[in-house]
Amino acid sequence: MRQSHRGEVDPFIVMDVMEAARKAEATGRHIIHMEVGQPSTGAPATALAALVEAMDTPLGYTVGLGLPDLRASIARHYAEWYGVDLDPGRVVITSGASGAFLLAFSALFDNDERVGLGTPCYPSYRQILKAVGLQPVDIPTTLAQRFQLRPEGVAAHDLAGLIVASPANPTGTMLDEAALRALAQACATQNAALISDEIYHGIDYETSPVTALQVTDDVYVVNSFSKYFSMTGWRVGWMVVPETHVRRVERLAQNMFICAPHAAQVLALHAMDCTEELLANKAVYAANRALMIDGLKAAGFDRFAPPDGAFYVYVDVSEYTDDAVAFAAEILDVAGVAVTPGVDFDAARGQHWLRFSYARSTDDIREGLDRLACFMQERRA
Repeated sequence: MRQSHRGEVDPFIVMDVMEAARKAEATGRHIIHMEVGQPSTGAPATALAALVEAMDTPLGYTVGLGLPDLRASIARHYAEWYGVDLDPGRVVITSGASGAFLLAFSALFDNDERVGLGTPCYPSYRQILKAVGLQPVDIPTTLAQRFQLRPEGVAAHDLAGLIVASPANPTGTMLDEAALRALAQACATQNAALISDEIYHGIDYETSPVTALQVTDDVYVVNSFSKYFSMTGWRVGWMVVPETHVRRVERLAQNMFICAPHAAQVLALHAMDCTEELLANKAVYAANRALMIDGLKAAGFDRFAPPDGAFYVYVDVSEYTDDAVAFAAEILDVAGVAVTPGVDFDAARGQHWLRFSYARSTDDIREGLDRLACFMQERRA
């Protein structure tokens, strides 16, 4: 049967690593998971209890843009966290951040247009762009620039759009206000649409992240309840779009998704009030980060930019391998630690990099670091 070129996307390597780890666990092995960016905590307990009560009311379709109360709560969130006065009418509730990217790409770009990505980056940007008939354009970044784009890198390409992420996956590095403003201006100069991925906001350590809405209204901001709110499996996110784009996005959302899952939206609404539990989760990530920075260096993985946010460390392992996929497989097989090869995030240079996630429990992170240290000691012997 015939097939489309749109379907010729690369696999999401981290999912393959997860499957290999699952198979190892099925044999009785204890695997430490440093491969996937999934919080070990579940959705906030208070929010879950509120959802159970709400289940007495029949769930059904919501309006395409999402529950009005949830949209209003998100608008208040921007006022409280960033001092941004946001009209709730600009908020779109989506089926996870992935649904937001599908809506954004469909609303902003025509077939074959070029969209810039600062590599290394979240791999699904590239694959979703390809699947909807767009051309991803890799713009390499370096450890020296903490893996964040600079305006001159954007100006060097003829782009219809640009995706930035802060904190970023896989590196955890952030853009400050001046850097984000400069990128927004670079996009405006060449009439390129700016999409700001902010799904790791709330998971920061020494410096608070800046939302793109603090520097421009000409932006699509994507966020999600998956990371800070610990709701990965519920598949609910949001997007903030310019006022003149709301109806366009609404029409797309109605036809593509009808609406985000009703129960997930109800849970998300209550989760926004669970500050104490969410801050406790963040404290775990902070403790894990400190362990990771010291433990990776002690094991011999010392070439990385300390993360500003999220829960990842992206490490240069070129002194040990030219094949990150094989090296990750060796670490899983010998040490029982699952890590992600950099080819997921940078097809050109990723064979020399690994991503380590510290989203799990502190005990797991400590055990994983001990195993990595033993592995490297034996490997060097």
